[in-house]
Amino acid sequence: MKKEKQSTTFFGQVLNLVIKGPKIYYWWVGYLIFFVVLGVICYLIQLNKGMIVTAMRDQVSWGFYIANFTFLVGVAAAAVYLVIPGYIYKFEDIKEIAVIGEILAIVAIIMAILFVVVDVGRPDRVWHLIPRIGRMNFPVSLLAWDIIALNSYLVINVVIAWYIIYNHYHNREPNKAIYWPLILASIPLAVSIHTVTAFLYNGLAARPFWNSAIIAPRFIASAFCSGPALMLIVFQIARRVTNIRITNRAIFKIAELIAYAMAINLFLLVCEYFKEYYSDTTHIASFKYLYMGLHGKNALVPFIWIAILFNIMGFLLLLIPKTRENLITLNIGCILILHGVYIEKGMGLVIPGFIPDVLGEIYEYTPTFTEFLIGMGIWGFGMLLYTIILKVAIPIKTGDFTSSRAETKADVEEAEGFPA
Repeated sequence: MKKEKQSTTFFGQVLNLVIKGPKIYYWWVGYLIFFVVLGVICYLIQLNKGMIVTAMRDQVSWGFYIANFTFLVGVAAAAVYLVIPGYIYKFEDIKEIAVIGEILAIVAIIMAILFVVVDVGRPDRVWHLIPRIGRMNFPVSLLAWDIIALNSYLVINVVIAWYIIYNHYHNREPNKAIYWPLILASIPLAVSIHTVTAFLYNGLAARPFWNSAIIAPRFIASAFCSGPALMLIVFQIARRVTNIRITNRAIFKIAELIAYAMAINLFLLVCEYFKEYYSDTTHIASFKYLYMGLHGKNALVPFIWIAILFNIMGFLLLLIPKTRENLITLNIGCILILHGVYIEKGMGLVIPGFIPDVLGEIYEYTPTFTEFLIGMGIWGFGMLLYTIILKVAIPIKTGDFTSSRAETKADVEEAEGFPA
């Protein structure tokens, strides 16, 4: 009975915490809900009329949705950038905030899965993927490997984050024997989710643009840039609007690690350039379409060069200690890297793989307004979910919302004649 009462108190307190906040909190939540509703309406239109409302066709069958999926898997994998220095190398300043990164990984995986769901033209047939009911074609299908890796990573991060936060709520030190094996297991899983995603492209031998041995290392390198760059911005917002302790030392160390990852990412890009242009075979067509345009078609050319410019500028800002340890230039660098990788690993990766198609035709894909709004709806949902989880997790982390404080408050209310 006592356990039931504590559980009810916990969830009641959580609900109370989520629905209450300053005026700016309500504006922010309302703003995100607006995009969620808009996205749901557009998705219902897509369900009703079919994939014809998107710009995807036989020539380009993966578009804006899969581009976002690829980027978000990288964001999720980047949680390992906090786990390794925080837990393995005992960098205490980073360990303190690692759970916020793990929560970001959870939300990113959920958003990635949602982008796959909206990309499926016949969602009523998804049950075919459920083990024992349908057929996953495991281990032959790479899609089956991707489903297993993504869901395993999602579950393990949910368990870790929940276990640590719930123990902090009860003023207990988490049992290392329980969470340590999970932490260790999450590290190879983080690498595997982006590797398997890379193999989904890499395994399509008829698409020369993706058929490169370094596509998986490039995925990992770029993931370790964009994900932590997003985290650094989130950390600074969190410490400004809450009283969570996030030191500049932790932020600057993560920024330094981003610079190293971006150096590897840019080096691998140069390797791809050399391989394509030095050999100059017919397989270079997709590469030329992306970087120089092909037969007068050049819709992606300005975007990819802007992405490369952003990546180089962001790399230099985070590499030089003077600009890395200045919060203004640091944030500019993070925003540049975030947008640069989003373009490069999104539309800049997915679309050129289909162009030209197997018949040599060039179909220039641009997402429709419906696709864009559905995407905005998923991003709005992800940001809303992350906001709500942090609204609870941060006060627990800082000790402002614990079971002892909840019991004290309940006792005071009971003594004053109010129901607990």
